[in-house]
Amino acid sequence: MANIKKGDLVQVISGRRADRGKQGKVIEVLVDRNRVVVQGVNFVTKHVRVGQTQRGTKTGGIETHEASIHVSNVALVDPETKKPTRVGFRTETVTKDGVEKTVRVRYAKKSGKDL
Repeated sequence: MANIKKGDLVQVISGRRADRGKQGKVIEVLVDRNRVVVQGVNFVTKHVRVGQTQRGTKTGGIETHEASIHVSNVALVDPETKKPTRVGFRTETVTKDGVEKTVRVRYAKKSGKDL
């Protein structure tokens, strides 16, 4: 089970000075490269070739979008204190329709709340 998943609220703890301390939701997790894309963080400019759509409108130019950040540079935000925290895992037994099942649950180490 991964520490950081898509949709989690994270805070940038190191990296660019302009982005350090910012919080945002994880848009995408790139598992094979150990990177995450965070909403509103690490903007880069991309030059896109000018083209035309079928309706005749022009596309292209200079666009800005979020680039990926290494997963070690972000920390999950504690839902209770809204500050960065480490992630822990614990196993819980869940009974559903008379069948017991063990489930791994992520929790914030600072407050103990489930994520």
